[in-house]
Amino acid sequence: METTRQTETWNNPPQENKKIVAGICAILIGGIGVHKFILGYTKEGVIQIILSLISCGVLGIIPFIEGIIYLTKSDAEFYETYQVNKRPWF
Repeated sequence: METTRQTETWNNPPQENKKIVAGICAILIGGIGVHKFILGYTKEGVIQIILSLISCGVLGIIPFIEGIIYLTKSDAEFYETYQVNKRPWF
């Protein structure tokens, strides 16, 4: 049985997993929505900034929890959930 391996070519670059960067940014500076922008969720990033300003940072617990969730998922599960299926919240 022959298995095929995806090779890197000019028109088929390897997929980038942003799990570590998004998770650490969510934990450290999540109140300003940086982790949302890293994952490509511009609208949700702006919403996160507005919620942080309105609540004077109290809702900063939400990105902290998101960061922990990001870091505890397996690489494949994170990639499938947040980068392929584009699930913006939790």
